[in-house]
Amino acid sequence: MKALEERILRDGLTVGTEIVKVDSFLNHQIDTDFLLQLGDEFARIFAGTAPTKILTMESSGISVAMATALSFGRLPVIFAKKTAPSTMVEETYAADVMSFTRGKVSTARVAKKFLAAADRVLIIDDFLAHGEAASGLVEIVRQAGADLVGVGIVIEKAFQGGREKLAPFDCPIAALARIGQIENGQIHFLPAD
Repeated sequence: MKALEERILRDGLTVGTEIVKVDSFLNHQIDTDFLLQLGDEFARIFAGTAPTKILTMESSGISVAMATALSFGRLPVIFAKKTAPSTMVEETYAADVMSFTRGKVSTARVAKKFLAAADRVLIIDDFLAHGEAASGLVEIVRQAGADLVGVGIVIEKAFQGGREKLAPFDCPIAALARIGQIENGQIHFLPAD
């Protein structure tokens, strides 16, 4: 998505050769108009998949998942919780997920009452790097026996191997912006899906 690439170049910041900060419009402060454009693009890409629910990881995936759900006609959004609050007393699907940003493993959980075998699930998240979060979400969908109709990612850092980690799941993957390399503070994009 050309508008996203332009926004990353204009408002994003690089930290070293692996980190892209887009907190000015995506995951700290949210540009709601732009977010709705991202949701519309995901709805266009996955139009033929007929999802019944959108699944994401807390917390930075929630806003883009909701924008996508609105573009699909207000689908329910489920987000996996990285910690089990005392109010989560029902049975859950769970998967361990390594966060390279935080340097720790969390157990992502979704209450079983929110995800069923009859569901057609579209996973939406803000970043795909090493593929840990997306793989954990796929595992939760598999535990539920639901159909995975696709994985939509706002920004893929292709040089970190996440797409390859998802390859065994044999599902459509679409990234709106694909970063092939960060070199000397410059972001180099690959063609988007």
